[in-house]
Amino acid sequence: MSRPRMRLVVTADDFGYCPRRDEGIVEAFLAGAVTSVSLLVNGAATESAAELARRHSIPTGLHANLSEGRPVGPARRGASSLLGPEGFFLGKMGFREAVAAGDVDLPQVRSRSYRRMLARTPRAPPGGYCEAVRSWRWMTSAFKHWSHHTEARGGYPRQLLPVAQGVCQVFAEALQAYGVRFTRLPLERGVGGCTWLEAPARAFACAVERDARAAVGPFSRHGLRWTDAFVGLSTCGRHMSAHRVSGALARVLEGTLAGHTLTAELMAHPGYPSVPPTGGCGEGPDAFSCSWERLHELRVLTAPTLRAQLAQDGVQLCALDDLDSKRPGEEVPCEPTLEPFLEPSLL
Repeated sequence: MSRPRMRLVVTADDFGYCPRRDEGIVEAFLAGAVTSVSLLVNGAATESAAELARRHSIPTGLHANLSEGRPVGPARRGASSLLGPEGFFLGKMGFREAVAAGDVDLPQVRSRSYRRMLARTPRAPPGGYCEAVRSWRWMTSAFKHWSHHTEARGGYPRQLLPVAQGVCQVFAEALQAYGVRFTRLPLERGVGGCTWLEAPARAFACAVERDARAAVGPFSRHGLRWTDAFVGLSTCGRHMSAHRVSGALARVLEGTLAGHTLTAELMAHPGYPSVPPTGGCGEGPDAFSCSWERLHELRVLTAPTLRAQLAQDGVQLCALDDLDSKRPGEEVPCEPTLEPFLEPSLL
């Protein structure tokens, strides 16, 4: 068998959001269309999702959520700069706006007390960035065997928060302290030229990409690893098709030397639509989760058309754990060569 041109991780986000979402994700995994999932620890169906992952041996990472719903641990109202007056996170755009306005208490997270909390205390103070730490503790207690990786929160149309300005350093410190090796770096090549995206969605995708570039340094300094390339900002929901997924991966492969195998991650959100009031992270399911777009992604991912196109293009599906195990003659992403993927974004 010839060497693949690309090894692709297909990650289904929002595992644990609701039973119907999880049903579709498991269906896609069993069909071989999804290779990893990221678990929302504060999701309405987290416990049952964890059981599904154990039952089917699904590679599972942490979907670090700092934007929606209630925190995992106890939180006093108004005690954290990440929470609103009712004890919920600030929302899809609220966090980014709060960071830009200087309303998020970043120095507090970098304090020595936070570092002591990481190393010693079983319970973190309420709210704040320690929410990611509490989530990871829940993960390690829920799984006897788990994938040592984490996905950044959400993705389009939710926030990819851990690469946001000022956050990536703290996030990198927390992951390093807990031995997490892999994370997501949402640098999608050519996303600024994806004209099928509506102007607000394209602007958001370009902003995420700029933040991801700024996160390269902190992530590298803390020993984090990521795939050579990322796809998913331009192929979310109704925008997903076999043609667009294949085209995004083709942009990544442009200029790749013969015999060199790239690694990539496709962020996906497959599942059956949520039916209110079941689902969500404490506030019920959102409009995107109740829409047909989740089912559309499930159908695109599991259809023979996409699988055939990926095989024709020399793309081999795998899980992040497969990338972590170096095989003879193969390279493993550690500090990927990013220069080919850092062309300017177009608005």
